[in-house]
Amino acid sequence: MYLTTREQEVLDLMSKGYTNKEIAEKLIISSHTAKAHVSSIMHKIGAANRVQATRIYITNTL
Repeated sequence: MYLTTREQEVLDLMSKGYTNKEIAEKLIISSHTAKAHVSSIMHKIGAANRVQATRIYITNTL
């Protein structure tokens, strides 16, 4: 699983419960771009939803 630096930042914020809009504000990107990053992350790691993506992230970082 290879995630770009930006995707890693987005995934970290997702794991903290941030919405796409909040991620966009935090990273100074559009909400459309945040949504695209979330979709890309979920596709790359094989997650069906944000909760599963967060579980995969936490499991792989511990």
